[in-house]
Amino acid sequence: MKLLILTYGTEGDTRPLVAVGHALRRSGHAVHLLGDARALGSAKELGLANSALPGDVRQLFSEWSRHGPKGTAKALVELTNANTRAWTVQTLAAAEGCDAILTSGLAGFIGLSVAERLSIPVIGSGMIPLTPSREFPSPFLPAALVPRWLNHASLRATNQLLWFAFRKTLNEARQSVLRLPPRRDLPIEHPMLYGISPTILPQPGDWPAHARLCGQWQTPVADFTPPPELTDFLDAGPPPVYVGFGSMAGIDGQHMAETLVTALAGRRALFYPGWSGMDDVGLPDNILRIGTTPHDWLLPRTSAVIHHGGSGTTHSATRAGKPSVVIPFAGDQAFWAERLNRLGVAPPALDAAKLEAGLLGKAIGFVEGEGVQKRAAQLGEQMEKEDGLGTAVGEIEKLIKGSFCVAMRT
Repeated sequence: MKLLILTYGTEGDTRPLVAVGHALRRSGHAVHLLGDARALGSAKELGLANSALPGDVRQLFSEWSRHGPKGTAKALVELTNANTRAWTVQTLAAAEGCDAILTSGLAGFIGLSVAERLSIPVIGSGMIPLTPSREFPSPFLPAALVPRWLNHASLRATNQLLWFAFRKTLNEARQSVLRLPPRRDLPIEHPMLYGISPTILPQPGDWPAHARLCGQWQTPVADFTPPPELTDFLDAGPPPVYVGFGSMAGIDGQHMAETLVTALAGRRALFYPGWSGMDDVGLPDNILRIGTTPHDWLLPRTSAVIHHGGSGTTHSATRAGKPSVVIPFAGDQAFWAERLNRLGVAPPALDAAKLEAGLLGKAIGFVEGEGVQKRAAQLGEQMEKEDGLGTAVGEIEKLIKGSFCVAMRT
């Protein structure tokens, strides 16, 4: 089969879809992936056919430094709406002759509409649970503020808000590019596959049959030769703490560095700057600044992981059998922090806006506990038994063979 994977987001959003594409290709299917130019590195490394969509998600995340999470959310909406027509044109061209579309991220609604135009099956995908359930609240809302009886409603409400944010420009593209009538209602008829581990979030009992947690979607372990300074550092003492905030930008680098240094209190640590802008901040000898390093190689060699709570890092840390200290910044990150805390492998989330060394130091002490370390190792062993990619490929093949085409009701 010939398949198109459409997504738009950060590297953490895109890499799992690259993993799915690579697995599909290994199963004999032709795959092409569309995504943000800065997030296509893993696709290129694996030789997966890919094309860049207009936009620059990394530049967008600089909004964090000026307006906080609300500014970032607004910027994401503005970026999507500004590029909806162009993404639709490019997706339509790329999908010609395809047997199905796997659609995800900020471009998700576009994939649904293009599939409708071409009358081909479409499957939604993602790393954030969006299908309403009574078992957990919307990942975009503070869990403590949502009573359990409102869980289902909170998910429906945030999904509707996303739809309202994108509906106008999507309908304009449906008419001008796809020659389709405008759509009034949020599309919910299509199947959804999630690259989420049931170890971290069990499959909800009230989900419809077409919504499925597959397990983590990881790119294959690559041949990796660490730089000598990293090898020397790892060999020089006990496993260090890993610190990295992924695609979070606009962080007050000097304050964060001072907080980390004080909280670590001489402990050995590896620090990955990511998009934080902390590439040149001074660090003491007990902290080694590192470049991009595969999580599946690095995290098993650490003692704990301090991170922002992105779905990808949350899964990789847990799979490696390591406890976490989570400092959420925006989006669904607090949701994953709460899940890890509930599982007993992370303290309560730390507020990024109020972060101070004393609280961070206590959190690090928590994850050093023998019981926490043992529980994390158990969860890692449990996740290792999952076959997220195999499950995803099997579900995709079954759904396409069943010729599931989304029926977009106007």
